[in-house]
Amino acid sequence: MKTVELRFLGTGTSQGVPVLGCSCEVCRSTDPRDNRLRTAGLLAVDGKYLAIDVGPDFRQQMLRASPPRLDGILVTHEHNDHVVGLDDVRPFNFIQREDMPVYCTESVGAELKRRFSYAFDEDPYPGAPVIRFHTIDKDQPFMAAGVPVTPIGIMHGTLPILGFRVYDLAYLTDVRFIAEEEMSKLEKLDVLVINALHHGPEHYSHLIVSQALELIARLAPRRAYLTHMSHRIGSHRSLEAMLPLGVMPAYDGLKVLSKKTCTDDPI
Repeated sequence: MKTVELRFLGTGTSQGVPVLGCSCEVCRSTDPRDNRLRTAGLLAVDGKYLAIDVGPDFRQQMLRASPPRLDGILVTHEHNDHVVGLDDVRPFNFIQREDMPVYCTESVGAELKRRFSYAFDEDPYPGAPVIRFHTIDKDQPFMAAGVPVTPIGIMHGTLPILGFRVYDLAYLTDVRFIAEEEMSKLEKLDVLVINALHHGPEHYSHLIVSQALELIARLAPRRAYLTHMSHRIGSHRSLEAMLPLGVMPAYDGLKVLSKKTCTDDPI
């Protein structure tokens, strides 16, 4: 029996919720489920811990989740709300006495080296984060700390990015379009995580709720969770009441388990 635990570290957009300066009903809500840090996740599989993205709230998210260690980071793409917290891997470097493996595409790795150039100098200053890149692409499954991962090629507007499948759980965020050849990687899911920005109008780089529901209906996972939600989506309570059976809005701190009886790795 393989068990995958996903903890939602953050379920909000690049601005988070509440949004600075906003006084809408959602941003003033006292329901803790309406307080959303920037979208990120933490996978626990066979005693290994893998973060999905390291945005600006990464330190706060790690303090809340308190994993005993961090064995690697899966990066979906290079936008700030998904990578700008990379410097905060330093405590794990110090405690674990090892480089932090980061799994990303070649273009994302190049951008991270540019953005965090001080960490990649020939003679970096003491205390700089120590990163070890592992180049991945949508066409090649890989192992991350011994955990089999299938990358999913998706489009975030005009930007090619990655989602990830681990056994029967798939985590997709910032999706606007998925090509037919990638859809086959998402068959027979127990858990699907997918972004849903708001109710409309249509967005150039994100699915809105109706589009996410159409995709969920086509893929037919046993359960689906919405993430990367803006304050315009409404309160957690109101959104939960309007969604079909088997589809739920995620919230920060939610833990989801996916279990699969298998003898062979999915890759």
